[in-house]
Amino acid sequence: MHMKKNIVTTVFCLLVLSAFSQNTPALKEKVGVLYIDSKGFSLDPVQMGNLTRLELDKTCVYEVLDKYDVQYLIEKEGLKPDNCYGKICLVETGRKLRADKMLTGSVELLGERVVVSFRLIDIGTESVEKSQVMEFLNLRPQVQLMIELTLRQMLGLPNDPNVVNKLTQADDYESALNLPDVAKLNLSGPRMGMTVFTGDIVRRLEDTERNGGLNVRPIMFQFGYQFETTYLNQGGLQALFEFIPIITGLDQGQVLPSLSILHGVRSNKNGFEFAFGPILYVNKEADGFYNNGTWTRLVDWERANPDTPAPAEVTRKLDSRGEPRLTSSFVFAFGKSFKSGKMNIPINAFFIPNKSGHRFGISVGFNGRG
Repeated sequence: MHMKKNIVTTVFCLLVLSAFSQNTPALKEKVGVLYIDSKGFSLDPVQMGNLTRLELDKTCVYEVLDKYDVQYLIEKEGLKPDNCYGKICLVETGRKLRADKMLTGSVELLGERVVVSFRLIDIGTESVEKSQVMEFLNLRPQVQLMIELTLRQMLGLPNDPNVVNKLTQADDYESALNLPDVAKLNLSGPRMGMTVFTGDIVRRLEDTERNGGLNVRPIMFQFGYQFETTYLNQGGLQALFEFIPIITGLDQGQVLPSLSILHGVRSNKNGFEFAFGPILYVNKEADGFYNNGTWTRLVDWERANPDTPAPAEVTRKLDSRGEPRLTSSFVFAFGKSFKSGKMNIPINAFFIPNKSGHRFGISVGFNGRG
């Protein structure tokens, strides 16, 4: 009986120890970070080392030795970390710091590129376990992000490809990352395209000038300029206002001015955008009606028939003999910007609903980034 009790107790203890060992996380390897060589930056090697230590600690892959503990042991052991960047020195220092690994590297400005290089040295094998080199654009204010990306790449951790492209590709879409002073994808520049009229307004456009029409086709060329200003640029999106003065009909001897005031949202990742807002016109219009299919101005009817009311409903329509009037509609636009080197090429389609007839169109523009 006593023997059975001992066996049960032993089995119970083994089960408890097994469960405890399964629930207890493995101890992380200790990594020491001394100085990171720095050239072309206002941060000295000590500050660059502190920044690297911070970003390595954020990955939660290793137990990073505290900088104060490292400093204490350096002073206690009489070490000189000022020029300790090579493998031999780091292995000797790592043993005295009781570290499993040592991280070293450099952050240098070489021409118009920032080169971040790291090496992870295993103290036990006295060999370089991991190494990583990444090249970035000359965006020195983003040095901490460059260090983070390089460390994560070295450790096999995922990086946001959009962020990597912003810091490494010269022709990527602008954002607060790669153009901190501009902080936006700006598409201000000339616009040209075609617009198509539909509905009842087509009759007025195609009518003869004698009847107050314009004697033009309902497909017209447009030329203008887009001015824009960004008031919000966060993450992958920017919000902006667009002001677009346009002249329509130059190809058919007409000058039909308009001004669009749009509120838009644009993606800094792929150049897609959507915008909407009012469009203002200055057109010559007159009150009149259709009499047997012929447009007749009300003033002409009253002059010829002073005592007879108009035989049809009187409306206000486009008439080249009328008075200039300011009218408005609403425009919806959707587009995408393409890139060719440093040139942006925005292509936009728009729709303008109106009770007299809808309008559709497409415009193309360009601008260059200095």
